[in-house]
Amino acid sequence: MTLPAALAELRRVLGDPGVLAPDDPAAAFVRDERGLFPAHPAAVLRPRSTEQVAAAVAVCARHRVPVVPFAGGTGLVGGALPLGEGTQVVLSVRGLDRIRSVDPADFALTAEAGCTVTEVQQAAERAGLLFPLRLASEGSCRIGGAVATNAGGSNVLRYGMTRDLVLGLEAVLPDGRIWHGLRTLYKDNTGYDLKQLLIGSEGTLGIVTAATLRLFPRPRHQAVALLALPGLAPLPALLALARELLEDRLTALELFGRTGLDLVLAHTAGHRDPFDRPHPRYLLVEATATRDGAGLTAQLEAFLARAVEQRLAVDAVPALDAAQARALWALREALPEAEKRAGGAVKHDVSVPLGAIARFVETAEQAVAQACPGALVNAFGHVGDGNVHLNVLAGEGSSPVIEQLVADFAGSVSAEHGIGVLKRAALAATRSPLELELQRAVKAALDPHGLMNPGKVL
Repeated sequence: MTLPAALAELRRVLGDPGVLAPDDPAAAFVRDERGLFPAHPAAVLRPRSTEQVAAAVAVCARHRVPVVPFAGGTGLVGGALPLGEGTQVVLSVRGLDRIRSVDPADFALTAEAGCTVTEVQQAAERAGLLFPLRLASEGSCRIGGAVATNAGGSNVLRYGMTRDLVLGLEAVLPDGRIWHGLRTLYKDNTGYDLKQLLIGSEGTLGIVTAATLRLFPRPRHQAVALLALPGLAPLPALLALARELLEDRLTALELFGRTGLDLVLAHTAGHRDPFDRPHPRYLLVEATATRDGAGLTAQLEAFLARAVEQRLAVDAVPALDAAQARALWALREALPEAEKRAGGAVKHDVSVPLGAIARFVETAEQAVAQACPGALVNAFGHVGDGNVHLNVLAGEGSSPVIEQLVADFAGSVSAEHGIGVLKRAALAATRSPLELELQRAVKAALDPHGLMNPGKVL
């Protein structure tokens, strides 16, 4: 590696403003969201086009300089941070920020990697359509990062993960070549689906520079309610009932507990308890429709009535208007901020089979209580797709306990945030040797010199 020569060549390719010294105030955005990992890059690169990304990567490949792709920086596993002391360059895609096209006839939109999720949502809305990726960080999370980590969020139940929303990709490979894979085809059965290798690869196989994304008809009607549950035991039956009565209009099922609601009420402003007494668990339900708002409301009312009648829920509060719907959603969405204000938590973003969610959460809470006396478990998440955020306040020794339980329940140690640095050991411990061998083979084939985001995932 000849770092000084590489940096000199990079300045010729990108210009001086395109190569920032690590102590430049303009490079301060390269940091860990949670403060768990230091960031000491050799330089921060700021290309403005796919061609500049390709030229910069080609320079780094010739000089054997490792490249760490960086998008919004909202990740929670250290996946976009340089390792070591000044030996890796960070390449930010924030300068690639154009909506290239919106095609209502194909229900497709092409956005560059530096566009935020919110900007893509707004571009779709201007065309009368919907881009359904919904994240707590959508105002700062960028499309390149969402694709690289296969972001999930609260609409996965109806619309799927990011990989289900991508029709095509443009990407720069580790040697600097550009793969022009932007397509609007919904069916393309021509061999290996190369875009799916890059989706969720966390920048270890190449740098996504643009994506063609699926759009949907924009819902015009919304029905939201919060159910009070006597515990977790009714959860499997509630999930089944919601699917039956709300059909494909069911958009989200969000679980949280009294622990979480108490945190929100104590540490964030503008919220109130919708019920007149506390309950052990709560389930937020949302259904949407493009037409027949009255029918949608009737479906939700039937679901709530059946849930209470069958004693799956002890009470329910439907939102009577958009403001009430926002207030109910705000209780769920305020949970991460409430945890932060309460002193932070050890976060476990896991998934288990749908039918095992209740048993898993109960078992995990008991196991953490035994292993970490005094720890407080805040379990919440997108239970319609099996994703549980099992966060532990004052529970520094909880990770091995949770990871073993995830393996026991045939789950995944990462449901939506990826592996990065934080979960490498957990991945190695919970996946078979053959799975890891196959993943390493893919990495070696596309990045034989190990220059793309080294030290992440594998």
